[in-house]
Amino acid sequence: MAELIKLYEENPNPKQVQRIVAVLRKGGLVIYPTDTVYGLGCDITNTRALEKIARIKGVKLAKANWSFICADLSNMSDYVRQIDTATFKILKRALPGPYTFILPGNNNLPKDFKKKKTVGIRVPDNAIARILVEELGNPIVSTSIRDVDEVLEYTTDPELIYEKWNNLVDIVIDGGYGDNVASTVIDLSEGKQEVVREGKGSIDIL
Repeated sequence: MAELIKLYEENPNPKQVQRIVAVLRKGGLVIYPTDTVYGLGCDITNTRALEKIARIKGVKLAKANWSFICADLSNMSDYVRQIDTATFKILKRALPGPYTFILPGNNNLPKDFKKKKTVGIRVPDNAIARILVEELGNPIVSTSIRDVDEVLEYTTDPELIYEKWNNLVDIVIDGGYGDNVASTVIDLSEGKQEVVREGKGSIDIL
């Protein structure tokens, strides 16, 4: 059974944050709020946890296209190859915000992502998600929790999320109602600017 932990974005309780981070360090799975939909995540360096998420999502880990939640732009540069000034300006304008940027990965990618040429990076405008990454010291995987309901693609109520997921994950963070529109995905990996999915973030930042 998962634990449901209430956190307030304005002032996340440090003790609760440490508890969640301890679970992530041990390879636990956590559902957490972002500035878009709720995400399912784990420490990107923990193979066992990544394999658990792959099983839940019904994909092979080697084929999974998950993005990384980073705390800020400098955190992001640990995993991304040197980018040009134009790309950096777009990132600076857009982040933190409801975007996923596909960027060229570098040699520091964790072992399970080594074969990937590109990596999706998110810096959400949500203090809870960012503080977890800061305290953990590594990005966490970001994959949205879709709903089987055809009308509601994403569940927004944390208590309903808890009911559905409490046998699959270790912690569900109640950070208030989530959004039901996913992030805008923009590919900046080849020096081009390609909108892969239009979501919550406006494409006017390009």
